[in-house]
Amino acid sequence: MVSDDTPDDDDSDSTGSDDDPRVSDAEVAVGASGRDIVVPLRLYKTVTVFSTLIAIVSILGGFVLLDRGTQRSTASPEDVNLLLVAIGLALIVGGSAVYAFSTRFRTAGMGKSKDDTDEDSDNG
Repeated sequence: MVSDDTPDDDDSDSTGSDDDPRVSDAEVAVGASGRDIVVPLRLYKTVTVFSTLIAIVSILGGFVLLDRGTQRSTASPEDVNLLLVAIGLALIVGGSAVYAFSTRFRTAGMGKSKDDTDEDSDNG
C-alpha cells in the first residue's frame, strides 16, 4: 500500500525546480506566441486606464487635425495643409498602436489567451 503523504517524483512543476530563482509576475511572458505579459492587478489597471485615455485623445486629435488640414474635406488638392494632415495621420496611427500594445497585458487571474490550445471547448 502506498502512503499519500510521500512526495510523488512523477509530478514535475512546469515553473522549474526549487533551485531556480523565482521571476516576478511582471517579468513572465505567457502564451503560445509569448505576446501576453502577466502583471499585478494594480499595474494592469494603470496601464489599461492611461493607455485607453492616450489612445482616445490621440485618435480624436488626429481626426481633428486631419479635418482642419483638409478644410472638412472641401479643400482642393492645392489648399490641403500637408503638415496638419501628416501630424493627424501620425496621431491616429500612434493612438492605435498604443491601444494595440496595451492589450498584451493581463493579470494572473484572467483567463488564458486565445492562442493556448490546452483549453477545452464547452460550447457544444
